[in-house]
Parts: sequence; structure tokens; C-alpha cells
Amino acid sequence: MKPNKLWAWIVFGIGAAYFLVPLIATFEFSLKMRRGYYSFDSYASVFSDPRFQTTFGYSTLIGLFAIVVGILVVVPAVYFVRLRLPHLRPLMEFITLLPLIIPAIVLVYGYIRLYNSSSIIPFTGSALGTDVLLTCAYVTLALPYMYRAVDTGMRAIDIKTLTEAAQIMGADTARIITSIILPNILVAVLSGAFLTFAIVIGEFTIASLLNRPAFGPYLQNIGANRAYEPSALAIISFIITWGAMGMIQLLARFAPRTSARTD
Repeated sequence: MKPNKLWAWIVFGIGAAYFLVPLIATFEFSLKMRRGYYSFDSYASVFSDPRFQTTFGYSTLIGLFAIVVGILVVVPAVYFVRLRLPHLRPLMEFITLLPLIIPAIVLVYGYIRLYNSSSIIPFTGSALGTDVLLTCAYVTLALPYMYRAVDTGMRAIDIKTLTEAAQIMGADTARIITSIILPNILVAVLSGAFLTFAIVIGEFTIASLLNRPAFGPYLQNIGANRAYEPSALAIISFIITWGAMGMIQLLARFAPRTSARTD
């Protein structure tokens, strides 16, 4: 084995051990709920907990709404910026990076201050309004990832030619985006959607301060009051997150197969 390859494998092994050893230790600890035996009792306890089912279902629903809203906002915005307003791209890049710079706790306090029950738009005055506010907050948190995924997808196709061909055939702007542009960037959009879902499932700060029954606060509450269930939940969360990452990698293989549609 050549020295360069040997060092590469050593570095890879150290990096893999850094991530895998704590994960294996967590998984092994989660199996020790029954003294003296390995069992999946902690996992059975988690899955049978009504709060797990309620909070996970709630976060899944909010995540789906956040994905839909994110797509409706980002896809047209990227389309118009790339096609008609390319000089605004640096500004768009800056704006979409702000959620990575501004802490979530600052963001949620700003929302509460601006949309409290005494404001003109009292989102926090009802459960439905708070759910809408939480969805918008998640759209904001996922904006850097959704924007870049969609922007990368549109960069790979000839938007101008597709738009001109569709306009010649009589398609309006809405039809162009939904029937021509979106199918050609579907893999990129789905990548952004899976990233959004992974963010929503693990988010704690905003859901907690808005007092919503989300999965993130449930994870924190279990971690503060149980011993073995938190380890089981950590493994479950890891599987969900990496499942989403795996779907992104799987979908990326189909990206070169997308084609321009003008009918």
C-alpha cells in the first residue's frame, strides 16, 4: 500500500471512529434497560408512549407544511431572479444566509414580540395562529438549504430557452413554473425538502418558546427525566436524519436524467 493511501485510510478510520464509537456506545446503552440482558425494551417504551406518537406526528405535519410553503416561496423567487433579475443574486445570497447567522432564540423572540396577542396580526393569540407562526419560522430556518438546492437545480438547466419555448406555445408564467421548470428541478427540490424535514424534526428552541407539542421539546423532556429512553430516541433521531440524507444521495443519482419539458 502506498504511503499516501495508507495515511488516507488512517485519517478516514480516525474520522469514522470519532462518529461511530459514540453512536455504538449510545446504541449499546439503549439496550440495557433490562438489567443483565440486552433488549429493546427502551424502544418499545418509546414507541408505546402516546406523547411520542403525538409529538412526532405533529412535527411531521408541520414539516410537510413548511416544505410546501418553502417550495411555493423559493422556486418562483429563484426563477425570477435567475431569469429577469440576475443583479439581485448577491442580495438573495445574503438574505438567505441570515438564518444561519441569527440565532433561533433571537428569531423566535422577534416573532413573539411582533406577532403577540396585542399586535395587529395576533398569531400567538390562538393555537392555529401559533402553528402558522411555527411553520413560517421553520421555513425561515430551512431557507439557506432550500434556496441553494433549488438554485443549484436551476443552474443545471437552460431556464431562458425553456421559458421562451413555452411562451411561444402560449404558456403563462404559472404554467411554465409548475409544468416545465419544477419537473426539471424536482430532484433538487426534494433534496431541499428532506433537509427541511430533518431540521423540523430536531428543532427545539422555537417550538419550546412557542409552547407547541413538537418532537424537539419532547426529546429534551425525556432526556431530563429518563435514563434509557433518551438513548433510544437519539438512535431513532439519527436514523430519521440519516434516512433523509440517504434519500438525498439516492435522488442525486437521478439528477442527470432530468430533461427539458415544453409540453
